[in-house]
Amino acid sequence: MRSILAIDQGTTNSKAILVSEQGQVISRGSASVGIAYPQPGWVEQDPRRIYASVCEAVEGCLKASPPSAIEAVAISNQRESVTAWDAATGEPLGPVISWQCRRTASDCRRLIGEGRLEQVQALTGLPLDPMFPGFKLRWLLDRAPPGRVVRLGTVDSWLIHCLTGGRKHICDASNAARSQMFDLGRQNWSEELGDVFGVDIALLPQVLDSSDDFGVTQGLMGVPDGTPIRAAIGDSHAALFGHGAFEPGDGKVTFGTGSSVMTTLPRFIAPRKGITTTVAWRIGGRPSFAFEGNILVSAASLPWMAAILGLPDVAALVELAATAEPNGPGFVPAFVGLGAPHWNSDARALFSQINFSTTRAQMARSVTDSIALQVHDVVAVMREQSGGELGALYVDGGPSQNSFLMQSVANLIEHPVIQCEAPEASALGAAYLAGLSLGLWSDLETIRRLPRSTRVIRPDTIDRQPLLNNWKDAIARSTLALPPDKAE
Repeated sequence: MRSILAIDQGTTNSKAILVSEQGQVISRGSASVGIAYPQPGWVEQDPRRIYASVCEAVEGCLKASPPSAIEAVAISNQRESVTAWDAATGEPLGPVISWQCRRTASDCRRLIGEGRLEQVQALTGLPLDPMFPGFKLRWLLDRAPPGRVVRLGTVDSWLIHCLTGGRKHICDASNAARSQMFDLGRQNWSEELGDVFGVDIALLPQVLDSSDDFGVTQGLMGVPDGTPIRAAIGDSHAALFGHGAFEPGDGKVTFGTGSSVMTTLPRFIAPRKGITTTVAWRIGGRPSFAFEGNILVSAASLPWMAAILGLPDVAALVELAATAEPNGPGFVPAFVGLGAPHWNSDARALFSQINFSTTRAQMARSVTDSIALQVHDVVAVMREQSGGELGALYVDGGPSQNSFLMQSVANLIEHPVIQCEAPEASALGAAYLAGLSLGLWSDLETIRRLPRSTRVIRPDTIDRQPLLNNWKDAIARSTLALPPDKAE
């Protein structure tokens, strides 16, 4: 059996799947990563542990698989997280600074005060928010030991370095597009942005297409040395590709620690406010673009609330939430500020409009509703700025398997959502790109026709306005929670 080994390196877990020529998942493996919070607002990970978790996930996947000839390796990865290492020894020179980390909030505010927002957004499609890595790269450089030859990179470039025995310093265009150092128009690293953030672009990896030659493996247990690495792509982009969302207006919502809402564009469209434009993928030197809205905290609020209410797990929380009406107290999960479309790093998490009659079920419902409400806000901005209709909208990630949560999403955006039985959309997308590079699948239409098990959830007719009004009030209170000079 011919197969592709796809690695999906996420924020909390690394996963690996084997994908057959028919596009089916043969086996799976996973391993936890671990996250550190050294200071309030700081979020980081150990780069060695990230690679070790990938190796553990691959080992588990291969143990669970029938005999299979691995044709290629493919990578999807958490984005906007960056690290630094020694070019000669491969020794990490700092942590992986997570996309969730807010340590550079004051630097971003300073640049906004200097009037640089329009310049950065015009080149990158990204706002000046600490989610994005420009100043994180500078932070790593400032703390690298003297005398070292530093390599800077996104998580895909770190994994490729490890998988190739240190031979390659490469990333793909989708990851580069999320680095805040990449000129979307010219499709290369920008010296102008290097000057803005104080980063030498010569230290950054070479940028390839998403479906390309990323070198060959060395030392990955269970995988023959010399196995080609034929795809790398950011996880949200990979999910969009994995769903076959190739038509303008098609999109997906990935639910995880945070959420990514992404819709395919017919061409490059500069974002006006609240959302970003990004490279969805690049094939044959041609970039495809997408709108994206990044929600910083989504499903991560569910286990937090379950623990506070003394419930055994998230399933019990959702079950309790389903017993309450939707128009109770408001909850804003701004634990690390608010992302799209509000982009307020000073916002703080809060409940609003609670009183002595507020019940545990209403508290649970307000937390589950916050997931759908954040998606509603992003979709509303995308509809306004794209000028086109919303097409097929897929949902993926663990929470997407919960019908109650997804019905709430469909109701609030007044549009059907398509549940996919296989939760590994990101890994599948990376595998499809690798197969495209090898000629396993001839073109995008062939990939679109691969069998997928789906279920359409159609919106119910409800009065959304009271819930949206409560949400708007809660957002306003959240953004007034702390003055800017106290927000860190």
